[in-house]
Amino acid sequence: MSASEAEKKVEEEEKNQEVKGGELLFCGATCWDIIGRRKGAVDGNLVSPSRLRPLVGVDIRYVASGCVSCHCVALDVEGRCYTWGRNEKGQLGHGDTIQRDRPTVVSELSKYKIVKAGSGRSHTVVVTEDGNSLAFGWNKHGQLGSGSVRNEIESSPVRCLVSDVKHTACGGDFTVWLSSVEGASILTAGLPQYGQLGHGTDNEYNSKDSSVRLVYEPQPRPRAIAALAGETIVKVACGTNHTVAVDKNGFVYTWGFGGYGRLGHREQKDEWVPRRVEVFQNRNVLPPDSVISAGSVNSSCTAGGGQLYMWGKLKNTGDDWMYPKPLMDLSGWNLRCMDSGNMHHFVGADSSCISWGLAQNGELGYGPTGQKSSAVPKKVDLLEGMHVISVACGMGHSMVIVDRANVADRLDQVMRP
Repeated sequence: MSASEAEKKVEEEEKNQEVKGGELLFCGATCWDIIGRRKGAVDGNLVSPSRLRPLVGVDIRYVASGCVSCHCVALDVEGRCYTWGRNEKGQLGHGDTIQRDRPTVVSELSKYKIVKAGSGRSHTVVVTEDGNSLAFGWNKHGQLGSGSVRNEIESSPVRCLVSDVKHTACGGDFTVWLSSVEGASILTAGLPQYGQLGHGTDNEYNSKDSSVRLVYEPQPRPRAIAALAGETIVKVACGTNHTVAVDKNGFVYTWGFGGYGRLGHREQKDEWVPRRVEVFQNRNVLPPDSVISAGSVNSSCTAGGGQLYMWGKLKNTGDDWMYPKPLMDLSGWNLRCMDSGNMHHFVGADSSCISWGLAQNGELGYGPTGQKSSAVPKKVDLLEGMHVISVACGMGHSMVIVDRANVADRLDQVMRP
């Protein structure tokens, strides 16, 4: 099978899975206003994967959150967009700044069929079936890509100045779009502070001639990354201040904040333009069905044979991984999907769901008698035997979409009280 045929096969399989949808399960913190602001666990956590009443029986095809997101996005097979969580900057898109504890349809998106979404610290970006993109939430740095920062908060959806969009991903305060426009397959907007926009500058200047206070000029108009003009980018993931991307040939690029080795270049230097990761070249380029993810201070991808590689800060103690190394604990598993939160990871593989990392709020899904954190990958017992379609991790929470086939009776046991 040729590379192009393999790519088409992967695209068809992904499309079939996404269109089919499944049941959304949630675990982790639900006290949205205090998560990430108060140390230690808080009451009301869901320590086991649980169904959310408004979404029981709804066919969810896509979920999104982010490593610094305290809000969630879910898309159903009809193209409806549900949001819930923290909403101080209007990131839920309901035209207000009122917190939602229950998944709620974004009514202003009802005339569109939403197929993809990304979630930043306080903003949300969605993609429609016909390739348009809309965004809502905090816009101080131009992360909504609307071309203006006149309104610091946009609590209702506004149009992003991009076209033919296939996918989107959000960092803390910036956004990346993948487009089918030739020569402009990847565009970015938002905060340029560490070079995470990939345009060769951090747009830094002194706020006044007499001041040493540095300011970073917002970039509200999405711009194609010139350094990647000759490449077709097919996958992208964002950490808080860094970006990981893969082109159609399987080469991996990283740029942005270099601390803890999260860029995989054996040094901690910030990269202002995309730089190819040495490990994934020659015979170790990524296959079409590879999976990539970016946590706040680390990065991951699957390479040849499905082997998972990770780099950056993986634990609170011990050395950082300055370049990609294979995570041998997951050798031999067929990883279909993966996402990373602040310091935790969720994987769907074979008929299991696997999680690990530093956790305080039940986001690993190990249940009331299970451990809170795990330094090594562990199966989520409640989900054993289930086919996981998609996963998404946020700040202190995780979402999993499972295929309902053959597990309807078990799903009845995981209803949220």
